[in-house]
Amino acid sequence: MQRLKNAIDIFLKNTGLEKGVNQNKAILIWDDVVGSKIAQNTTPEKAEHGVLTVKATSPAWRQELVFKKKEIINKLNKKLGEPIIREIKFI
Repeated sequence: MQRLKNAIDIFLKNTGLEKGVNQNKAILIWDDVVGSKIAQNTTPEKAEHGVLTVKATSPAWRQELVFKKKEIINKLNKKLGEPIIREIKFI
């Protein structure tokens, strides 16, 4: 199984798809990184060009998250192991 993972990693790197795949990991780890309260009130929609778009359940949540944006970006990138997400857009 390890050989398949290595082959996929090499393919992604050689085709330039690695960055896009890594960006989308941010969507998968969102709930774990932000915690249950924020996760219940948000939905990560997409990740493109280093920008993660997250839908909030209300304007109040959107405003609260803007204040926590830098902290969330740092936590995401730490969990991802590299600075992939540079911005979060709350909608």
